Parts: sequence; C-alpha cells; structure tokens
Amino acid sequence: MDIPLADGLDGKVAIVTGAGALDDGIGNGRAAAILLAASGVRVLCVDRKVELAEQTVAMIEAAGGSAQAHAADVTSEQDCAAMVAAALSTWGRLDVLDNNVGIGSRGSVVDEDPERWRHVMAVNVDSMFLACKAAIPAMRENGGGAIINVASISALRPRGLTAYSVSKSAVIGLTKAMAVDHGSEGIRVNCVAPGPVYTPMVSGAGMSDAVRARRAAASLLGIEGTGWDIGHAVRFLASTNARYITGQVLVVDGGTTLRGPNRDNR
Repeated sequence: MDIPLADGLDGKVAIVTGAGALDDGIGNGRAAAILLAASGVRVLCVDRKVELAEQTVAMIEAAGGSAQAHAADVTSEQDCAAMVAAALSTWGRLDVLDNNVGIGSRGSVVDEDPERWRHVMAVNVDSMFLACKAAIPAMRENGGGAIINVASISALRPRGLTAYSVSKSAVIGLTKAMAVDHGSEGIRVNCVAPGPVYTPMVSGAGMSDAVRARRAAASLLGIEGTGWDIGHAVRFLASTNARYITGQVLVVDGGTTLRGPNRDNR
C-alpha cells in the first residue's frame, strides 16, 4: 500500500503578497513564506516596502531556503503583472499564490468616510482580483496551481468593523467564484479566515496586555493565535494534502466564532 505522506511542495514556486513584517516579527505573510520555503518552495516575497520583504528573504535563506524579494503595490494592475513576470523570469513557473494583503477600518456605514471605504475595498478586494488575474494564466501553463486568499472571521461574524467585514465577505465570494471558474483548469482556490491572531500589525497598534488577554480568552481553547497558525493553514491548502479541497473557507480562530461577539476580538 502506497501511503501519500509527501506534501508535494518541493520544487514549486509561490508568490506571497504582504510577505514583510517589522523587524523579526512574524506576520501572516511572513509565516506563510517561511513555512512554504521550509517545504522546498521557491518564494517570491512581495511587499510594498521591499526592505520588509528582504528581511523575510534573509530569514528564509538563513534556514536554507530559496526566496527573492520584490516590491509591488498590489492595488496596481501593472505591479501585479510585474510580480508574476518576476517569478516566471526567475524560476520559470508559478504554482502557488498567497494573497495576504489587507487593512482594517472601524465604524458603521454612518461613521465610515467614503474615501476610506473605497481604499479598504481597493486594498482588501481589488488587490486579490488583480493578483489572481495576473497569476492564473501562468498557473494554466503548469496544468494547475493553488490560490489562498486571506479573509477574516469578521466576514462571518461582523462586530463594528463594517467596511472591513464587507471587504472580507467579498474575498470569500471571490474565492468561491474563482474555484468554480478555474477548477477544470486544475486550479484550486481556497480561503483562510483568521481569528484574533497576534501579529506585528496588531502589536504596532499598541495593543495592551489586557486586551490581548481578553482576545485569548475569547477563544474556546483559551490561547492566543499567531501568524504561524495562519502560515500553517496556508501551507496545507497549497499542498497536495489539500488536493481535493477547493472553494472552501478554513477558519483559524481557536473557536472564537462559536462564542458571542466581543468588540475587542478584532
């Protein structure tokens, strides 16, 4: 009996957007890039601030992996086309796309500034549309690939972050639509919905220890999530272990969405 244990990632090529993080912090994108590289994937680490992507590349190379940094604003169609071209020119193929860029916003539709609303949609939704538009033709050349879009439990349980919740709901809808559109081409499209994980972006907002404790307590497991938890989910969905999974939302929240809403659990 041949038991399939390998994850099928060795030798693949991935683009991870939002792959940078401040200093040595582990954000969702950096964690995914490092874990994919540890499985033998060659990773194009994309960030608007290329120096942050370069730090991720240095961490990957220190562990013996292969990666390259690339600067891009993924709300730009030209930049998305250029990042795919960079992966193809460097490694000759593209197998995995991890769409990880996103920003937040608080308030109801009454409170929200229209310009801020449009900006949230551009960064959280348009960026994924544009990245996928550029990446899918390259994946077709390989006979398939895997796309992972990072959404949020805010799409499943809104709690005072209306523009953000709407944008992440759109990410889930985009994921399901692309899974239908491109499944026959061997391209799987799935979504990860993180709960209140602690990342450099959150810590940079000055979150207090008390708020962190409340967020951890909101989990059924009573623990705090990290970027590594999201990175492991991305690596799984990119792997052949998920070969029969597409159009799905993998919630990584320690069971937080099974509790009542708490406005601190952002």
